[in-house]
Order: sequence, then C-alpha cells, then structure tokens
Amino acid sequence: MSGVDWAMDGLLACVLPFLAWRTLATDDPPKAVVLFLSFGLLSAVAWARLGAPDVALVEAAVGTGFTGALLMSALGWIGPAKQAPQPSSRYGRALLSLPLVGLVLLLGAVVFSLPDPSRGLSDEVLGHIEPAGVPYPVTAVLLNFRGYDTLLEIAVLLLAALGVQAQLRPAMEPDVAAPAGPMLAALVRQLVPGMILVAGYLLWRGSRAPGGAFQAGSILGGGAILLLLARTVPPPTMSSIVVRAALFVGPACFLAVAVAPLVVGRHVLEYPPAWAGTLILCVESALTISIGMILAMFFPSTRHLDNAGERAHPEERT
Repeated sequence: MSGVDWAMDGLLACVLPFLAWRTLATDDPPKAVVLFLSFGLLSAVAWARLGAPDVALVEAAVGTGFTGALLMSALGWIGPAKQAPQPSSRYGRALLSLPLVGLVLLLGAVVFSLPDPSRGLSDEVLGHIEPAGVPYPVTAVLLNFRGYDTLLEIAVLLLAALGVQAQLRPAMEPDVAAPAGPMLAALVRQLVPGMILVAGYLLWRGSRAPGGAFQAGSILGGGAILLLLARTVPPPTMSSIVVRAALFVGPACFLAVAVAPLVVGRHVLEYPPAWAGTLILCVESALTISIGMILAMFFPSTRHLDNAGERAHPEERT
C-alpha cells in the first residue's frame, strides 16, 4: 500500500473507536445522534477499505441513513436527558475502565492467535460457483450455499416490522401535521426517481458484482422515507392490501422457491442448476420490494410515538 493508504487506514483506526466512545459517553441526545451518524459514515468507508463493498452499501443506507432518520425523528419525543451517575473521582473512573482495557487486550490476543484467514472458504465457494447459478460469490453464498440463514433473516425482519406495528397501534392518531415545504417537496421529486433507478441497478448487478436485494431494498426504503417526510404518501399501515402484498411477497416467494425442489425429489433450497440463476433473480426481486416496505414500516411509528409522547409529557414539550 502507498503512504496515502496507510495514512487513511490509520486515521480510520483511530477515529472510529474515538467516535464510538464519545457516542456512548455523551449525555446530550442530539450530539449522540450526530456522533452516531459520523461513526456510521466512517464505518462504511472502513468496510469499503476492507474490500467489502456489499457491507459498506448496507452500512451507509441502513446503519447511517435509515437508522439516522429514525433517531432524528425520535429526538422530538424522548424528553430531556437525565444526568447519568458519575464515579466520585478520577480514580473511580480509572477502576471502571480496567475491565474494558482487559477485554480489549483479550480480544486482540484472540485475533492475533487465529490462523491465516487470507483464503478461508473462498476456494470451496469458487469451486462450486458454476452450479450456484450466479458468478458473484457473495450472492451465491447468501442465496444458495446458506439460503437457510437468509430466509430466516427475512423472517426476522418481517416479524420485527409486524411487532412494531402491533405495539404502536393503540398510540396511532391521524396525521395532522402541516405539509412539507416546497423545497423539500422539490428535492424529493428529484431524488426518488433516481433512487428507484439505483435500486434497480443494484438488484440487476447483484449476481455479478456488489449489490443485490438487501442493498436495493435499503435504497427503496430510503426513498420511501423521503416520501413520508415530504408527506407525499400516507404512512403505510397493515390495513392496506398494497402494504400487505409488498411485505409478504418476498418471504412468500423465497419460501415457495425453497420448498419447490421437494416436489421433484430434491432437497430444500436445492436449485436445479439450469434454473438457479433465474430463481435467484426472482427471489431477489421479490425480496427487494419486501425489504423496502419493511424498512418504511418502522419510520411512521416514530411519528405516532411523537403524538403519544406529547400526550404523556405535555409539560416537557412546553
């Protein structure tokens, strides 16, 4: 690596732990959110530097963009921060930091004692890439070699969205806020079509390069949040047949493709080699829609929580 690469990697290695510490240590919620967003953006850069563009895309879209929007929306109803108890002296703080230092040293020793991870299972993956149906190893692993994990991940996401909606249903109220300003509305009109195109590109390229359903769905979810912020569309609710269809099309398609091989005497998620690529593309297309809707289902909940917070803490809101 060149000197610039070493300098950049060293800067990331120093700044990321510092931002993580400051995010956890600050007592000011708005400051903590800003630090968290900064940490997420630099984490995306770090993943890109480590040669994991798929993880970098998800970190930038979900870990920073989507989660950051939720945290900023939640700032309006959490109320004033309470002062956390502090150790009585600097010696007490030093004693509390000793276990943390020991844990860091222990983890470092474990990492340096691991065998050479330069190859890992890459030889095994590349040796079976042709019958997997897609030439990109990451997509082959996620949708073929360990399809069980991906199917369960989608199920967990869906259950989380349904759980949030069920928990917040008693607090929901009609949305009576003022419409968005003209600048935000114009910005959304310019950004959302481009985000849809980017999501489609990431979905199509996912079988050959970094991308796929999770990245494309994250972009769609971000576009949906922009539409909600601009009040261009109403908040998604389970009473809408369109919302229900978007939520369940991905898991239903994935489950159908998973169990279909049983009909012809194959195992679960054992794609026929001649149809593996087409089936994976169909599954990823359906998952993109569901992931985008699942992410969008979380965001309106904070606005309903905002209404609930106003009722619960009217003196704090004034």
